[in-house]
Order: sequence, then C-alpha cells, then structure tokens
Amino acid sequence: MVLTEKQKELIEEFGVLNEKYGLPPAECRVWGLFLVADKVELTFDEIMETLNLSKGGTSNALNRLMMTHHIEYITKLGDKKRYFRCKMNNWTQMTKENFEKFDDLNIILKEILKARTSKTPQFNKDLKEVTEFLDFVYKEIMLAIHKWENRQ
Repeated sequence: MVLTEKQKELIEEFGVLNEKYGLPPAECRVWGLFLVADKVELTFDEIMETLNLSKGGTSNALNRLMMTHHIEYITKLGDKKRYFRCKMNNWTQMTKENFEKFDDLNIILKEILKARTSKTPQFNKDLKEVTEFLDFVYKEIMLAIHKWENRQ
C-alpha cells in the first residue's frame, strides 16, 4: 500500500501525540494507519510492509490494539488471512470508561485526604481542590456524553 506524504505526516503526528499518553510507538503508528488508510480493512502483511515494522512489532501492536478494543479482525470465506479494522462504534463507550477511571482515582484521593495529617494544611487544601475539580469535570463530561448519546 502506498501512502501519500500527507497520510504519512498524519500517522506520525497521531503517533507522537499518543506516545505522550504512554502508548508504544509501533502501536501508535498502526492505529494511525487504520485512521488514514484508503482501505478500511488491512492485512497483517499490508500493515507490516506499509509501516516497515518487524513481524513481532506488528503482532504486538495489533494484539494490544485488539486487547484495548481499538481494532478488531474479520475473516473472509475461503481466505486464510485476517483483515484488521478500526472499531469506530465504541468510541463513546471507551471515552466514558476512561473518565470513569478518573472517578475511581478521585475516590481514592478523597480517602487519602481523609487520612492525611492536619500538619500540612496547604497541601491538604490543594488536594481537596484537586478532588473538587475532578468531581466537576467528571460530572460535566458524563453530562456531555449523555447529551451526545440522546441527540437526534
């Protein structure tokens, strides 16, 4: 598969951005490829050759992307190959689940705040403000997701 210079740039930009969130470089590029490729279903070899990745790197990236529900694969009758594609129908659910993790973090932070010594009033005040901010953001995001899901 031949990519345009713009597609290559976008894959790289997407990759660098997601690396900042702790994702491995190969995984970021594979995910980016799915988003910019002219085809929506790609074989293992197409991915490996297009991104110039090793078999192991490609396999690890695909397995992790499937494990995190970013991609899936299908098979075609009479064809032994697996065709990988981006899962586009679950982004709202994934976003909701990611923000629920923030709420879980906030629950722990509130317990930590309760257990903290009173000898650090400024730190305690700052930590309380963090928990209040996380409460606010979580409620607003969930409200926005609910509005999105109920749109016409």
